[in-house]
Parts: sequence; C-alpha cells; structure tokens
Amino acid sequence: MLHGNSIKLLTGNGHPELAAAVSERLGAPLTPCTVTKFSNGEVNVKISESVRDEDVFILQTSCSDVNDHLMELLILISACKGASARRITAVIPCYPYARMDKKDKSRAPITAKLVANMLVVAGCDHVITMDLHASQIQGFFDIPVDNLYSEPLMIAYIQRNIKGWEDGIIVSPDAGGAKRVTAIADKLGLEFALFHKKRAGKHENAPETLELLVGDVKDKVAIIVDDMIDTGNTLTMAARSLADNGARAVHAIISHGLFSEARMSTLQSLPIETLVVTNTVPQKGHQEDLKKLVTLDISSTIAESIRRTHNGESISLLFGEWANGVGINGF
Repeated sequence: MLHGNSIKLLTGNGHPELAAAVSERLGAPLTPCTVTKFSNGEVNVKISESVRDEDVFILQTSCSDVNDHLMELLILISACKGASARRITAVIPCYPYARMDKKDKSRAPITAKLVANMLVVAGCDHVITMDLHASQIQGFFDIPVDNLYSEPLMIAYIQRNIKGWEDGIIVSPDAGGAKRVTAIADKLGLEFALFHKKRAGKHENAPETLELLVGDVKDKVAIIVDDMIDTGNTLTMAARSLADNGARAVHAIISHGLFSEARMSTLQSLPIETLVVTNTVPQKGHQEDLKKLVTLDISSTIAESIRRTHNGESISLLFGEWANGVGINGF
C-alpha cells in the first residue's frame, strides 16, 4: 500500500512495457503524458495531470535510441521540476553511456559523468538504476543513487532452471567481471573462472582475443555471467572456448541484453543451451530470432524500490534474499 496519494509514475518511449508492469505491481496508474517529436526532431513533452508537490518517479531506460531517450528523460525531469514536483526520481534500469566511465586513452571523454551532470542540472533529486557497468559511476553524482542488482534473480534462475548447477563453475568473460562472478560463486558454493583478454597486436585499436582461460571447466556446467551484451563478440569467443576446453554444458546469464549489433543467427549457433537476459531494455522480437533467449522480469524489484523510496524505507533488502525467485518468466 502506497503512503498517501503523493506518488506519480511517468514514462517516456524507452520501455513502456516495463513501466506498465511496474505500475501494475505498485497498484498506481501511470500519469498520462505524451512524448512526441516535432518535424525537426526536437522532443515535445506534455504532462496531462498536475504533479505539484507530488513524489514523481520517471522510468526511462536507454536502448536502441539512446540519445532520444536520454533527452526525453531530461525534458520530463525539467517539466516536472518547473511544475513544482516535491521530489523527482529518475528510474533508469540501463544507465546510458555507462561504458564511458573513465579516461582510458588520451582525450577520451568521461561521458557517464556528463550524463550525471545533465540529470542533476535538469532537476533530478534521486536516481535508481540497475547493474551499473562500473559501480564508481555512483560517485559521479552529488545526489543519492541506488544501484540495484539482478544477482538474486540470477541465482534463483540458476538453482531452479540449470540442470546440474551443483557441479558448475561461474565464468567471467573478462577480468573486469571478476568481482561479479566471485560474489555469485560464493553464494552458490561454486568455483569460478575467468578469461584474460589480450589484444592481437600492439596497436590500441587491434581486436581483442581471449588469450587465457584461468580455471578448470572440464566436465563442468559452465555459467557465463556478464553485465552487458551488445555485439555478442565476447560471448561468442567465451562460449566456443569453454566448449573447446571440455565444459559439459554452457549457459550465459547477462544483465542488459542490448543486442544492437549482434547477429542473432550467430548467437543461435553457439554451443550454449540458454542465453538469459533481464528486461532492463525491451526484448520484444529478439526471442523470435533467438530461441535460446530467456528473459528475467525485473519489474518486481523496480516496483519495490519505488515503494520503499516513497515510504522512506530501507531498500537494502533488495540486495539480498528478498528478490530470489521473484519475477522470473515461467515460474
């Protein structure tokens, strides 16, 4: 039950299906608003209900049209700020430009920080996101940021759906994901392995190759865990290498299924039994081309974080066992 009647849930064109699912779980209707474009491409926002002195939550994710969706979010925030909303929370399941979180070469922009500045300047008071590519992005903000995790859903899926997981091993496709896979491996009581990436040449733009598998996967159920799949190249190399190294079965569980440059036919032919992603970005249509695809619904976690934030309750429970088994398609 929501505290009073002071909550308003809005959404742009980023992921209306997820917003509708969150609205249903909250028992709070979506506030009517239209987000359209002028003929020159400028975003036009119209909010059809008053948000004065209300607790506003704007759910907008970044997927295929990242820049358009980011502008929609910023303009929605600004419109609510100008309409005297009491508090504005941006709910961003997939944070835009999260991969550009540091200066990894000369003159490279730290765009994740720029996005943080833009959100604050627009009038945002609080951010809720999920599975940030780099946790230090939270430090780019001078406002509260709650970084939720899909880890409990992943663990529940492994325990309930992957046959023989007790004799499994959790695998990171790169060294950067070591912390993620060790956390899951520890909770499941399993070993972990990772791939060491090395460029094929000395030039900084040379393609990366999977140079070394650290860990023994022979005759084990290998479960690849990563935060994002875009081109699918890393998953392709990892899956084939695991099969070549004697893994009994290979599964992949990934937080954000972008698939913006991925060839579904290539992923379908990989030696993996299931490819699991969350619905932080829309997955409609992907499953038709990729029969191995399974979607975990994160609407329950998002809805509960909104409810607890609105009521002034702790959301630390969302990082633990509360979410286990909640919102998985097919349960």
